[in-house]
Amino acid sequence: MPTLVHLADERHAAKIKKNGLKMGRRGLFCMPVLPHFYVSHQWLRELKRFGGKTFVGVYFKMESSEKVYAGRYNEPHRHIELGEAIREIMSIEDPLGYELILDRKITSGEIEKIRHLPQNIGWRYQPHANGKPPCGCKFCQLGQVKGKRIREKFGSL
Repeated sequence: MPTLVHLADERHAAKIKKNGLKMGRRGLFCMPVLPHFYVSHQWLRELKRFGGKTFVGVYFKMESSEKVYAGRYNEPHRHIELGEAIREIMSIEDPLGYELILDRKITSGEIEKIRHLPQNIGWRYQPHANGKPPCGCKFCQLGQVKGKRIREKFGSL
């Protein structure tokens, strides 16, 4: 049974430990725990952009035969078995931006541990965005911290 990790705001850790992980509007996002720590926790910095100050890793196990939605964040996802999705992540050359989405909740009994993580792991905006200027359009900077400054510097539509 593979171990998966879901990144959650630290403020909700006690509630998650008691009640489990609930699905959001689009499902429950997670990544398999792989030998490469960065790939497993790559979404941390991107998630921090949207309001969480400190994130924790919620680790749980699932059967390899369970179906998940798998794919890169900006591409269509396929509904495949978890084991197949993990093999795909491990075999592709660049797994950054890959995500798994579950269509069920995780009960508190399925959660193995909740761990504090280093808060500087992962990418922001998109994988390999380091050194590229951010998009200055109104849509991309709407509600972002210092969004007005970025719109002025890099142009707006």
